[in-house]
Amino acid sequence: MAKQRLVVIGNGMAGARAVEEVLARGGSEMFDITMFGDEPYGNYNRILLSNILSGIQDASEIFLNPLDWYAENGITLHAGSPVTEIDRFAKVVQSASGVRAHYDKLLIATGSRAFIPPIPGIFTEPGKLKSGVFGFRTIDDCSGIAAAAGSGGKAAVIGGGLLGLEAARGLLHHGCEVHVVHLAGHLMEQQLDAPGGAILKKTMESMGVTVHVGKSTSQVLGEDRVTGLAFKDGTSLECGLVVVAAGIKPNAEIGVRAGLTVERAIVVDNHMLAVDDMSVYVVGECAQHRSRVYGLVAPLWDQAKVFADHVTGANRNAAYHGSKLATKLKVMGVELASMGITEPSEERDETIQFSEPQRGTYKKLIVRDGRLIGGILMGDISKAAYLMQAFDRDSPLPEERLSLLFDLGAPPQKVTLDEMPAEAQVCNCNGVTKAAIGNCVAGGNRSLPGVMNATRAGKGCGSCKGLVSDLVAWFAGGDVEEDPSVHWYVPNIPLKKSELVEAIRARTLKSVSAVFRELAGGVEDAGAKPALASLLSVVWKGEYVAEPDARFINERIHANIQKDGTFSVVPPMPGGATTPAELRRIAEVAEKYHVSLVKVTGGQRIDLLGVRKEDLPAVWAELGTVSGHAYGKTYRTCKACVGTDFCRFGLGDSMALAKKIEDRFKGIDSPHKMKLATAGCPRNCSEALIKDVGLVAVGDDRWEIYVAGAGGSHVRKGDLLCTVSSHEEAILISGRFMQYYREEAKYKERTYNWIERVGIERVRAVVVEDSDGIAARLDAAMQESVDAYVDPWGALIEGQETTRFASLIPAGE
Repeated sequence: MAKQRLVVIGNGMAGARAVEEVLARGGSEMFDITMFGDEPYGNYNRILLSNILSGIQDASEIFLNPLDWYAENGITLHAGSPVTEIDRFAKVVQSASGVRAHYDKLLIATGSRAFIPPIPGIFTEPGKLKSGVFGFRTIDDCSGIAAAAGSGGKAAVIGGGLLGLEAARGLLHHGCEVHVVHLAGHLMEQQLDAPGGAILKKTMESMGVTVHVGKSTSQVLGEDRVTGLAFKDGTSLECGLVVVAAGIKPNAEIGVRAGLTVERAIVVDNHMLAVDDMSVYVVGECAQHRSRVYGLVAPLWDQAKVFADHVTGANRNAAYHGSKLATKLKVMGVELASMGITEPSEERDETIQFSEPQRGTYKKLIVRDGRLIGGILMGDISKAAYLMQAFDRDSPLPEERLSLLFDLGAPPQKVTLDEMPAEAQVCNCNGVTKAAIGNCVAGGNRSLPGVMNATRAGKGCGSCKGLVSDLVAWFAGGDVEEDPSVHWYVPNIPLKKSELVEAIRARTLKSVSAVFRELAGGVEDAGAKPALASLLSVVWKGEYVAEPDARFINERIHANIQKDGTFSVVPPMPGGATTPAELRRIAEVAEKYHVSLVKVTGGQRIDLLGVRKEDLPAVWAELGTVSGHAYGKTYRTCKACVGTDFCRFGLGDSMALAKKIEDRFKGIDSPHKMKLATAGCPRNCSEALIKDVGLVAVGDDRWEIYVAGAGGSHVRKGDLLCTVSSHEEAILISGRFMQYYREEAKYKERTYNWIERVGIERVRAVVVEDSDGIAARLDAAMQESVDAYVDPWGALIEGQETTRFASLIPAGE
């Protein structure tokens, strides 16, 4: 039987998901599939665009279906080739690039675009936004906004919905002064009521965003480039960058030109068929079903399943009856769950409400006839799972209404895995249900990575990964298979760390891009880059070829980025000791550059918080110190007590030892940060027993070395490694331990996790007793790293480092 021709217009989340559903029903045997997309990429997750703008993720990390996926599944993809015409009588489509494709079945999934309101001055010519004005809908939009944000400046976001606030978050990370301008009386009016919106506004302002509500933009100022916004109330706002996030507009024009019925979007029936043509299906944001157009992902997934059931014949009776809107999301770090209506609409409606503005907590439920018809949870969403299940299933609620908002014994805070309905959506980003995970496990996939790769559950924002893991174990009856990839150093190179190091040495691979080229078939994985950069630095020391995109933003900028987009600068202070002159210089720098907060850290140093990105090189130069490395996965600091010089209990010169340690190991790269301490006696005033390496004086210049301690969310007393008889021996053994850890630990594995995995006996045998005969090599390798150290602040100030800061360094410095 000859295959039919299925043509899909649109390669976004809805179109690609619909094709996946077709393939899952054996569609590759029924159809030759051709897809057309506006953008020159594979399908990606638009939900995560704000992470791209913020720099939290690389664009390559949000792709759902890379270009290779289409070829592997026999799909002909015309990327960057939007369809301009549909001839329904000849059953053929034609794209802007002249490609013609005949179809037997056609799916329109053109989605939507950013709505650009017709504000005077927003366009320089029809369809062309004024320079400095951007929509916020695509990867290219993110790239343009990031480039325009540059080193800061004042930016305005028009729109205070979810997209607008996420755009604001991204701009903060670029160091911008951010203003959100919203027409409605409160933020996120689709998900929140006025009190909830007011609390969110206060929370946003505490993060550094200026929020203007009830504000109507009357003009975009500037000739060729935006210089500000004017408002209907007569006020104005100067700004050099404007992001428009005022909603979306369905891409339904193709339906109009094809003669289909179009109202707000292309009108469809319960089978997702266009009401005018039994050969044309429509799904996603360009579809209008029962007068509604949906912009959330869950309805899109439901529509895609109905389409696939119907077009493949898997279930000709499959029907879409609309969606009850409920969503759980995070807005600028604030957790929010919203479902149904936000205000009561009938006299019989009952409202249960709790508000704690100082903590950013707001809860409101609307109950009708004992059923939940609307709800808002903000700040504390611990009851969201139960409430969303009750809303979706229209379940009767307990008479004890207070228990709906707080745990008072019933109902349970969490829905158990057994109670969770099969259709419950586990992964909102990718629309994966509990049943889909169960089917995947039943099909033979019994490992967490395998299920995640097969279903994409947990591959979006990652917030559901723990639940996915629990479900895999539950469905597998505890018989979960270990995936071999858990032993790989990075996901896309099937080698353990020792094997990878051997291959890197054998092929002399000194850059991350070289490793990808030689060992990963040229396929780069953005998530693997920082791990490889760390490893190569350990292997090659000064010969490692650094590539800026292989490091996290903190390590690229050489300072810790804060939530408002400014940076934290921590100059070194060995052993916590300083001088009046050094303190005076820090104070002068803090005043000159309007530092927001000067704070003493837990590592006995001074933290300058609120430094603008463009001021960093000048701040470093005027401090006159080397980097304190408070931002990297490196040796950080060595804390010290007063020691023998002043303390009447002192048994060892802890301050002198701390200074020697700091001078030797400063900035040494490692799998994770390393914090050290020296204590002049067993009273442990410097908390040496809970550091990655802690040295405690026990008399007669003897020092006990403790390793793998922890004092954060996980508290662990360090293990006694050995006792030494001098500063020199203490530094030698400590360095040998750190080098062994650097070579053997997984990326992002702290010393205390590593020691529990390999055992203190094994580490003691290698580091102290030299059981493997590698002590001399470990000592030499550490010495090579010490010799290769280059201070990044100094190198940048002197113009020896090529980074994004090059243009910010003052002339002559």
